[in-house]
Amino acid sequence: MARIPHVIGGEKVDTAERTQPVYNPATGEAQHELSIASVETVEQAIAAAQEALPKWRRTSLTKRADVFFNLRQLLKQRTPELAAIVTSEHGKVLSDAAGEIARGLENVEFASGLLHLLKGERDEQVSTGVDVHSIKQPVGVVAAITPFNFPVMVPLWMIASAIACGNTVVLKPSERDPSASVFIADLFREAGLPDGVLNVVHGDKVAVDTLLDSSDVKAVSFVGSTPIAKYIYERAAANGKRVQALGGAKNHMLVMPDADINVTADAAISAAYGSAGERCMAVSVVVAVGDVADRLIPELTSRIANLTIGNGTDPASEMGPLITREAKERVEGYVAGAEAEGATVVVDGRQAQFEGDGFFTGVSLIDHVKTDSKVYLEEIFGPVLAIVRVDSYAEGLELINSHQFGNGTAIFTRDGGAARQFEFEVEAGMVGINVPIPVPVGAFSFGGWKDSLFGDSHIYGPESINFYTRSKVVTTRWPNPDQSKIDLGFPSNH
Repeated sequence: MARIPHVIGGEKVDTAERTQPVYNPATGEAQHELSIASVETVEQAIAAAQEALPKWRRTSLTKRADVFFNLRQLLKQRTPELAAIVTSEHGKVLSDAAGEIARGLENVEFASGLLHLLKGERDEQVSTGVDVHSIKQPVGVVAAITPFNFPVMVPLWMIASAIACGNTVVLKPSERDPSASVFIADLFREAGLPDGVLNVVHGDKVAVDTLLDSSDVKAVSFVGSTPIAKYIYERAAANGKRVQALGGAKNHMLVMPDADINVTADAAISAAYGSAGERCMAVSVVVAVGDVADRLIPELTSRIANLTIGNGTDPASEMGPLITREAKERVEGYVAGAEAEGATVVVDGRQAQFEGDGFFTGVSLIDHVKTDSKVYLEEIFGPVLAIVRVDSYAEGLELINSHQFGNGTAIFTRDGGAARQFEFEVEAGMVGINVPIPVPVGAFSFGGWKDSLFGDSHIYGPESINFYTRSKVVTTRWPNPDQSKIDLGFPSNH
């Protein structure tokens, strides 16, 4: 069985004290062996990044940009190959994997504009003979800790901006689907990135804690569950690091009585069940105002009946398996729990039948969900859509705003006034108006509120440039020697 290596200083390193299998979720079979990094291995990667830092930060912006232009071309050319890797280890269908790569490409394209992004500011003659200008400089070695659900897109969200800003990176991808990160590192090297600028280590809590505690790591980016995001934020911040830690979500779709039912049903199905619901921007709750649920649910059930669930390599498949057997059991446990708590299971994904030993489950639709139930309160991360009925817009808004998560939300309506009011009043970081998954394009930044984000910085886009750089302000005067004198007073602006 082939072993997936680390990438340290441009070299593939597959020696390890511990290993673990990497499964194909569609078959349930182990297909690779993964090297799990020891403390020493992670420290080697940090040292490689530290060694590469001085030369990379001195590399001209034009040459850095060339790397990203080359990388963009390579990613576009090799999307089918990379998508196949994602499908084999994550399980999502090939079209979804290709879509993920396309969204990751947006940040590569954004980073290609680093000549503009890293511009400082200048004021001339702020005082007699005195000029002031600001510059943006890299923070140093950066750690990127990424989740299983987007093994291409999320790493590119982090490492593209970090590297463009002149930093070097140690990437710790999910141990469940790690091959994509090694492939990305190979493409970066082919694009002209010097060895040691991007390093990849595979591991578990040992690797993560080593990154969080290292004095050479100056900033940490993370995407994952809320408990781990909180842990990473607190530990890294206690060690004096910059941290952006994006956590979990429970995204609500508020459906007004005037909404187009067909459009809304299509959007809800796509947003709830795409990628088997393993997306932090998946819609997991429909908040149905008035009698709209009675009209919407028949449309949802008819569409569910026509969904094709199967191996992600099959072009006919619209949804693949979950990432692990444990994930399948956990998701199905939520459905059983909802039924026990008095909700109505309209479509029960547990009843779906599949051949083989893959980690498949069917999609579930649950009506009359209570707001104090686990299926409503907790992030399920699977193909389960809950319907909560409310009497009014105000009640629906209050329900959304009182939830612990504030990642993304959406409203479906034909009323521009209601949409504008929702945009103004809702407490979430990303809002869709008749858009079910409002993930910002690459020129904006991604991130939520409340327990969906720890730290102040959102990921990718303009905020990422601020996160991965430190500002320096330089005050300059070239005085006439004839006018030089001692002045013990406070500096004057006159």
